[in-house]
Amino acid sequence: MGLGATLYRFEISLSDADRGVYENLELRVARHPSESAAFLLVRVLAYCLEYAEGISFSKGGISDTDEPALSIHDLTGRRTAWIEVGAPSADRLHKASKSCPRVALYTDRTLDLLRTPLAGERIHRATELLVTPFPQPFLRALESKLDRTTRWDLSISDAHLYVTSANESFDTPITRTPLFDA
Repeated sequence: MGLGATLYRFEISLSDADRGVYENLELRVARHPSESAAFLLVRVLAYCLEYAEGISFSKGGISDTDEPALSIHDLTGRRTAWIEVGAPSADRLHKASKSCPRVALYTDRTLDLLRTPLAGERIHRATELLVTPFPQPFLRALESKLDRTTRWDLSISDAHLYVTSANESFDTPITRTPLFDA
């Protein structure tokens, strides 16, 4: 019998001055046994950076191959944003771009590592798909503070992300780059 998912609890005070979003979030996030700590952190950071009414993690978790890591739905239930995490396949990104008006990708990979296997592949509206990479040193620093219950003060100002956890502060610029140039 395989190992089950581990549940992590995040208490996040979100202050996004760039978008005028100020919320206290309580997230319970399941970490699949095959999921790295960095991937888990990128999922939670993506949730915070994309936070809007109607946002949710996929119901099946990372093992759900038909759903994005995160979705935003409007009041009618229509998906308005498909948010991927990691290094999805070209087919997956193509499907997302065909089915949803906005697709975003958050990753722990460098742009070169992400783009290389996707180069030359068919991806609908690839130049509109924005990628937000998180630097490995930033993620490793956050990993050192990851606990089953984690408290963050997370601020975004002038395209810069600040996270305070366990009385230590970490920061990184937020760069959103098209997957491929036009």
